[in-house]
Amino acid sequence: MTAPADPPPAPRRRGRPARTDAAAGPGARERILAAARAEFAEHGYDKASIRGMAKIAGVDPALVHHYFGPKEQIFAAAVEEAVAPALKAPAAVAEGPAEGAGERLARFVLGVWEDPATREPMLAILRSALANDTAAGVFRDLISSRVMIRVAAELGGPDARLRAELAAAHLVGVSMLRHVIKIEPLASADIEQVIAMTAPAVQRHLMGG
Repeated sequence: MTAPADPPPAPRRRGRPARTDAAAGPGARERILAAARAEFAEHGYDKASIRGMAKIAGVDPALVHHYFGPKEQIFAAAVEEAVAPALKAPAAVAEGPAEGAGERLARFVLGVWEDPATREPMLAILRSALANDTAAGVFRDLISSRVMIRVAAELGGPDARLRAELAAAHLVGVSMLRHVIKIEPLASADIEQVIAMTAPAVQRHLMGG
């Protein structure tokens, strides 16, 4: 007597993965976010793909959508994770007397760039932001709402937002020349010397001259 054939497998449902799929191993969300940062770093915003992120993380592409939605939202999450250390800049301005704000902010921001563990993720995100308008908008909104507005609130007075942005521009410019373009002698100068020579200009920006 012939054994009955196994029933055909149920068709795979489209859309959001089932709850068991969404919990695909411990730390699935963190793996996807790390994979997204790697994908954006290697390919930039335009060429980064959900499929590529899923492959790196070892999950189904549907799971990436489940946790983060479209690529723009994944990029926003990756940006926030990458720039998280820099989001503490307003506290550096606020934690002491006004006359030392420039030195504190210079030491904090340049210190974030000095550490490869915090510098490399920021550089990867920045490269995407420089090459794509959507990525630039995500990056700009985060820095504006989480850093510039809060630094300006700590400063107070006329043109506080502009002063905060000029100080940030000075520090980012120094960091880019030191760590990306690597122009000498800035690239190999002692960090304490760089802070000492940068802080007075940052102080003037913050305090309005």
